[in-house]
Amino acid sequence: MRPGLSVIFMIDWHIQSRSHHCQHCNEPFKDKQTYYTLLFEERQGYSRLDVCEPCWGKGFAVIMEGRSTRQMSQWHGVYVAPPATPPDPIQKESAEGLLRKLVALQSPEHMASCYILAAMLERKRILKVKEQLKRDGRRVFLYEHPKTGDLFTIVDPNLQLNQLEKVQRDVANLLERGIDPAPADPNAPTAPPPQPSTTEPAPPPAPDSAQVQEPVPDSVSTTDSASNVVPAPSDPAPQPVVA
Repeated sequence: MRPGLSVIFMIDWHIQSRSHHCQHCNEPFKDKQTYYTLLFEERQGYSRLDVCEPCWGKGFAVIMEGRSTRQMSQWHGVYVAPPATPPDPIQKESAEGLLRKLVALQSPEHMASCYILAAMLERKRILKVKEQLKRDGRRVFLYEHPKTGDLFTIVDPNLQLNQLEKVQRDVANLLERGIDPAPADPNAPTAPPPQPSTTEPAPPPAPDSAQVQEPVPDSVSTTDSASNVVPAPSDPAPQPVVA
């Protein structure tokens, strides 16, 4: 890959959602209302403009008033109001959900996977190719989601036949396991090790005076009853000496 191309691809990889109101008169779109989309080439990619049918009928010059960018394409569609209740966020990973996540990452290493996923969704009639353009010598496909009106800008990675099998395996693994979390930064600061405490230990508590007992001499019996005290034997009386 030539230097600088990755920057262009990251700019091109984005999703532009359909507006919920006319971007010329600011009137909100109604369900099943026809709208018109104009695509313009900007310095850093493409931009879209959604207008209502009455504004479109006023003429192209009125819509383009104050704009200096060049128009690339145009089409019309039918606005579908979003559902009243959002869908369950806990869903199995799908090709559409994976494509949205990869596009949001804007990583050049996922360019081929985005291309394969977009082609899969086109075959399933979930996405439709609205336009095919050339930018910096590469084909750029503009896919639209008919239900949501979101516009996906996908760059053709010019895959060779010997690369196709590996990309398909990568897409299958991503669909099965999802996107791996970002690896931990080895340069991130770590928590310092615990330092030994310099506080002197507290003295032991003073003994309770009610529990302190005086030492008992060995010659004193500790038997509770006085009748059980055995007196020490007395010395025997001296015997007369016989001559």
